[in-house]
Amino acid sequence: MTQAITQITILGASGSIGRSTLDVISRHTDRYKVYALTANTNVDALEQLCHRWNPCFAVMSDDASAVELSARLRDKNLATRVLSGDSGLLQVVEDESVDCVVAAIVGAAGLIPSLAAAAAGKRVLLANKEALVMSGKLFMDTARENDAVLLPVDSEHNAIFQSLPDCLTKHHSSVKITNRQAKTGIERVWLTASGGPFRTFDAARLHDVTPEQAVNHPNWDMGKKISVDSATLMNKGLELIEAYWLFDLDIENIDVVIHPQSVIHSMVTYNDGSVLAQLGNPDMRTPIAHALAWPERIESGVEPLNIYEVAKLDFEQPDMERFPCLRLCYEAIKRGGSATIVLNAANEVAVAAFLDGEIGFTDIAYLIERTLKQADIVEDVSSLEGILEADAMARIITRDGISKIPSQRARHEHNT
Repeated sequence: MTQAITQITILGASGSIGRSTLDVISRHTDRYKVYALTANTNVDALEQLCHRWNPCFAVMSDDASAVELSARLRDKNLATRVLSGDSGLLQVVEDESVDCVVAAIVGAAGLIPSLAAAAAGKRVLLANKEALVMSGKLFMDTARENDAVLLPVDSEHNAIFQSLPDCLTKHHSSVKITNRQAKTGIERVWLTASGGPFRTFDAARLHDVTPEQAVNHPNWDMGKKISVDSATLMNKGLELIEAYWLFDLDIENIDVVIHPQSVIHSMVTYNDGSVLAQLGNPDMRTPIAHALAWPERIESGVEPLNIYEVAKLDFEQPDMERFPCLRLCYEAIKRGGSATIVLNAANEVAVAAFLDGEIGFTDIAYLIERTLKQADIVEDVSSLEGILEADAMARIITRDGISKIPSQRARHEHNT
């Protein structure tokens, strides 16, 4: 019997997750077809992808970029229709022709289309952790109520998913355990972290970290924002919040462990003493291929792990004094309400300011903590409107905080 073709929309197609997804799809064109590709404002990148994949639709974030892309595609006689903005994103995730949505837009910008994909009952491959950080309960409820298939693409959450008992993963509503872990013997989950490029830096060296250093991750090829988040351990903190919602575990049963080799992607501890782990070379095509084909497995293009070359596996506890962003994430979860929304918004603004040279590396955590203290943490954030309002207010508070920090340039001139 001929297998039906799965039509896929990739949100954030020009980023690292989008490119890795397309690489996996290229190996299985008999199973998957690209329906729509989206990008922010990178017209050159999306033009190349449209030429290669000839999707039905392409979506740019603004009208000007969409007009330019449309003109270029017409010149090449490509039939791809170009859309723009939130309305364009919603169209390509909600269309009844779409079977699967890869949610890989970085940051808060990915929330609305990711949530819409869940509301439309699609198979959602979630790589946008901010969607759950900002709207955890709303997102999970939406996925369940609309019979969406929610599968994690972040390597850590995908590894946990692969290490769970079959009775918790065989149902197509996928990952939410709904407090059944006691019946299956699950005691805790472990999120592994590489530790980033500054794992061994002391406080003085962290103070002098430059944006160029921060975006140079030792193991993963990522965008600038995610690379900085990895360097501050904020990325691991956001994954902690994501795991809290995905797997419905008490936060006290979720740990972070530094594992520099990035070979073990995460682990699950059971009450009989067993620890199940998913291992593999650090390549995002593995979790993407797993989520695309689940419950089947398909070839991903990733070389098998050579354990003789790995030779050893190191583990250490994270230092939350040198890397306070991780501590702030734990505190935000425990505080509840809009705290994680505020934390995420403050981090996005602070990281952008760091990359622009406005603040120092250690100022990122300072600004997040300041914003959490000054923001009005709302208990009920069950609506999208309330979530976006909390996000907007946190950004205002954080930008105000930036204005009160001496610029990196001024501090450098003062020190010299």
